[in-house]
Amino acid sequence: MTFTELFLLAVGLAMDAFAVSVCKGLALPRIDMKKALAAGLWFGGFQALMPLLGYLLGSRFASYIADFDHWIAFILLVLIGGNMIREAVRGEEEETDASFGVRAMLPLALATSIDALAVGLTFAFLSVRVLPAVTLIGVVTLVISMAGVKLGNLFGARFRGKAEFAGGLILILLGVKILLEHLGIFG
Repeated sequence: MTFTELFLLAVGLAMDAFAVSVCKGLALPRIDMKKALAAGLWFGGFQALMPLLGYLLGSRFASYIADFDHWIAFILLVLIGGNMIREAVRGEEEETDASFGVRAMLPLALATSIDALAVGLTFAFLSVRVLPAVTLIGVVTLVISMAGVKLGNLFGARFRGKAEFAGGLILILLGVKILLEHLGIFG
């Protein structure tokens, strides 16, 4: 994967965390940069950890599924992206409050990073340098989550659905690109 593809993947994965961060910002009476940083660290940390775990799991099985790994990557990315688009269209919302403690943030960080675990599995089948990739995913998510808290506090929930829809579309397009490259149609 190229840097541009990894960056787009990181942005796509960060959209769930962005949407939750916007909701967290909505719940704050005023902007608090410490809380924005806390959201960024929680979401960015888990978005970096989960694909690393997925990669480690996938690496153990990569040799067994090398002949159809591109189909697995395609299916996972399309399912993840489709789910994000479905949630955006339906307007499904996560329950959030103004708390940034462990009990509030741990489940949110886990829930928003499950997609990243599946993407990490695909890293095991692709030519990806995993440590730079997961670092980029974590940093991009940290920055986007911090911005989400601030934007949520300033503008409200107007951008939540659009962000999830865009993130889902990016993941689907990356999945299609991976499939087409392996089939020799593209790239």
